[in-house]
Order: sequence, then structure tokens, then C-alpha cells
Amino acid sequence: MYDSHLLAAASVTTMSAGRLGASVAAVLGLAGVIIGGLALARTGTGNARLRAVVALTAGLVGVALGGLVVATSDSGIGTGNGRGGAFVALGVGSVGIVLGGLALARARRAG
Repeated sequence: MYDSHLLAAASVTTMSAGRLGASVAAVLGLAGVIIGGLALARTGTGNARLRAVVALTAGLVGVALGGLVVATSDSGIGTGNGRGGAFVALGVGSVGIVLGGLALARARRAG
């Protein structure tokens, strides 16, 4: 008995829309983590508040895009829809949001 309506997993080299969206979300979340860490490390400089806002924004956009990919993917992890990368983006973006928020709070106290 064959089910011709079942979806096959995407090839390893295929860059689907879900994979691309999850990759962009993860990179934005990672940028938020890096910039947030730099903002926390260098609170006394004049650009600390700007770095904190950029980290907060990058993390938030990464989480939103990762959530969109999770909500719109129709299969599980490992099928090429980007769901695994989207979960990574949700985690990394959340860390970026926390670091950006901490840096912004510290910059407000210091400045």
C-alpha cells in the first residue's frame, strides 16, 4: 500500500524558504547576543545605550521570525522546513533580548 500524498524530506543541499527564514532568524539572534554582550561589557562608553537597543531589536526580530517559521512549517524536525533552526533562533534570540534588556537597564543607571 503506497501513500502518494506523503511529503518527502527535502534534500540536504536544498535551501527552502523555511530553512532560509530560520537561518536569517538565527543569525539575527546571534547578532543580538554578540552586541548585547559587548554592550554589557562596555557600559561606560557613549554607545552603550545604542548597542543595547540594537541587541534588543535584533533579538526580538530573530524571535519573531523564528516563531513565524515554527508556526508555518507543516512537518517536524528533519524534514527541511526549518523547524529545528527556528527553535534554535527562538532560544538564541531570547538570550539576545535578555542581554539587550540588561545592558539597557545598566546604561540607564550609569547615564
